[in-house]
Amino acid sequence: MEQAVCNGGGFAEVDLLKISGAADHIGAGLDLPNGFSSEVNKNLSMGAASNSQAKILYGPDGYILEDVPHLSDYIPELPTYPNPLQDNPAYSVVKQYFVDDDDTVPQKVVVHADSPRGIHFRRQGPRQKVYFKSDEVNACIVTCGGLCPGLNTVIREIVCGLHYMYGVRSVVGIDGGYRGFYSRNTIPLSPKSVNDIHKRGGTILGTSRGGHDTKKIVDSIQDRGINQVYIIGGDGTQKGAAVIFEEVRRRGLKVSVVGVPKTIDNDIPVIDKSFGFDTSVEEAQRAINAAHVEATSIENCIGLVKLMGRNSGFIAMYATLASRDVDCCLIPESPFYLEGPGGLYEYIEKRLKENGHMVIVVAEGAGQELIAESLSSSDQQDASGNKLFQDVGWWLSQRIKDHFAKEEKMAINLKYIDPTYMIRAIPSNASDNVYCTLLAQSAVHGAMAGFTGFTVGPVNTRHCYIPFNRINERQNRVVITDRMWARLLSSTNQPSFLRTKEELEDAKEKEEEPPQTQLLDDGCCHEKLTENKQ
Repeated sequence: MEQAVCNGGGFAEVDLLKISGAADHIGAGLDLPNGFSSEVNKNLSMGAASNSQAKILYGPDGYILEDVPHLSDYIPELPTYPNPLQDNPAYSVVKQYFVDDDDTVPQKVVVHADSPRGIHFRRQGPRQKVYFKSDEVNACIVTCGGLCPGLNTVIREIVCGLHYMYGVRSVVGIDGGYRGFYSRNTIPLSPKSVNDIHKRGGTILGTSRGGHDTKKIVDSIQDRGINQVYIIGGDGTQKGAAVIFEEVRRRGLKVSVVGVPKTIDNDIPVIDKSFGFDTSVEEAQRAINAAHVEATSIENCIGLVKLMGRNSGFIAMYATLASRDVDCCLIPESPFYLEGPGGLYEYIEKRLKENGHMVIVVAEGAGQELIAESLSSSDQQDASGNKLFQDVGWWLSQRIKDHFAKEEKMAINLKYIDPTYMIRAIPSNASDNVYCTLLAQSAVHGAMAGFTGFTVGPVNTRHCYIPFNRINERQNRVVITDRMWARLLSSTNQPSFLRTKEELEDAKEKEEEPPQTQLLDDGCCHEKLTENKQ
């Protein structure tokens, strides 16, 4: 049975080393025993970095380590130094200062007796040797993309972690996202200047979408003498970080490029969750509660709440489960339809007759295909390359109002609440503050140990270093065939909105067919019989 942290098999006493690929050195401190082999796989997808190389080690019983790059992979004979943490009073009570080089974290912990050991990632934590002298470190931090609770906490903890754990005094912030590397001055950061920023929402460094010019960014990094780059952002930002790492490696620079994944949508794959998600779900409860109060105070009232979630409906799903006041949750992963048996209109009418009120939660990316059918939608994109969505909350509220006004069966009242920007602009809660601290310190330990081209995050509750290509290969989405979605359906009692292809085609044919005249048993039509009677 796999444990949360596994020993990779003991990477001491090298007897055999099989390397396929271009690299001569597979990684710092990674010695391979009998039965282990390693590869450097080229052309593995890393977002925009198509020429990136993946370091993969194979061991007995189906053991696979998807390792992260190291500065020594492309800069030979780098000097190492004792880790300053061994003299740090804060760590004097810790039984084991440093993480073993062969500590790895399994991606899957639920296995069968005959299952292979599977994919593992390198465990995060301080190493005995570091590849940077404290007084030589010149670090920078940049935040990109949309706002998210916890950004300032991550900034604060990177600065304080570098200062108090490793004695680093030179840390600057990049103003205004990626374009700030080449268009603005840096912001000096110290423990004093960031002391209470975790109590504020947003980011003290400013942020923006787009502006990624790889050459200009790496030129700026090289000209400023920066040797540690901490990049905080979502999937698009992490793809940009991967490209920056590739250019840094191509130039042979001693620069650690580290990503900290940020998205309140929780759509980053591999890791358990992204920071800011817990805070967002908690804050979403306020909007849902307000919608419930409105709905229960007025006869036949519907409270409609739109939450964030472009392609992933995690916030809507978890907020619904936490609330217990929601009657219907609509997410991008679960298509729904409005009319006909089992449709949303039918369910709304049924719920209003039973309870006299209803609360609906919809993620911003839900129902976009329905909007495209009824409105002239375009393929416009924002500066990050994301498709601009129509406002599903406003569209759905209008469709529901129009339907019940046309049917004249029931007079309804609808209250629409959109708390989107209120949610993402608040400071992080206690849970996310702790989580942000762990992420920031993991990033600092990895950079000081010479690792580069990686993202930090928890896998099965254990923090580890994950190659950029694994973060950028896909988006994390709600699996509607999973137990969690089944729990939501049982909580709301909403229809699954699942119809077979045949049912959809039959429904479409019935809509297109002209109404037929009903025949009586003697073959005469009802209209003709009525006419004769008259």
